[in-house]
Amino acid sequence: MRNLPRNLNQKKTTDDCYTPSLVYEAVADWVANEYNIDRSVFVRPFYPGGDYEKFDYTNKIVVDNPPFSILSQIIRFYVQKNIKFFMFAPTLTLCRYGDYCTVLPIGVSIIYDNGAVVNTSFATNLEPFEIRARTSPSLFETVKKANEENRRSIKKQLPKYVYPLELVTPANIYPYARYGIDFVIPRSESVRVLALDEQRQSKKGIFGGGWLVSEQIKAERIKAERIKAEQIKAERIKAERKEAERKEAKFWQLSEREKAIIASLGN
Repeated sequence: MRNLPRNLNQKKTTDDCYTPSLVYEAVADWVANEYNIDRSVFVRPFYPGGDYEKFDYTNKIVVDNPPFSILSQIIRFYVQKNIKFFMFAPTLTLCRYGDYCTVLPIGVSIIYDNGAVVNTSFATNLEPFEIRARTSPSLFETVKKANEENRRSIKKQLPKYVYPLELVTPANIYPYARYGIDFVIPRSESVRVLALDEQRQSKKGIFGGGWLVSEQIKAERIKAERIKAEQIKAERIKAERKEAERKEAKFWQLSEREKAIIASLGN
């Protein structure tokens, strides 16, 4: 829940990467334990239509996921106003925030509630200013575990559908590139659909949409699927062969003399 009510009819912004509750709760608990802070002082001022500059921060600490596009501006504002914060931040641009606060690079690709997947770390002024950056294995493990739990939850919620070969989705064909298969869908032989008629009767749909394709494109897809299956089989055979070779390989041991040399290298 946000700390201020929000209009549910408000349009989400391009920065609107709402943090999954599982991830936020894990991060908030970590912050509370790491810095010995009561969670009752945490606030979340970022929501559509809100104004973080006018938010009442009296005796509060910001623990939230801000709009990444103006994160530098937000951090400078908080530092100038002496407002304490611990915020989500994109890993790839983390360096720029280290001039104003401490950054904690952990690099977990979080799946946000708007579908965005962002390699995420954190920025905070709860650390001594002398510390520009530090890694935190405990924070990494906390966020990684919560993110994986959230991922499993999302996966369980998605229904599993099987479609006829005449219905093509990006998820069906993106593996073709990996296996060196050229597959083309001409506009003249395809039409975009959001659901099959049978699905509409059950008020279901195709996640992200798909294309109905001609019989000719269907035939090309059958060929592509055959090639993909052969490639997968070849990869499996190759992996099994490598494993067999590894097991059969002669493993040479170190002598006591060599072990003594290695032991002396640290001295």
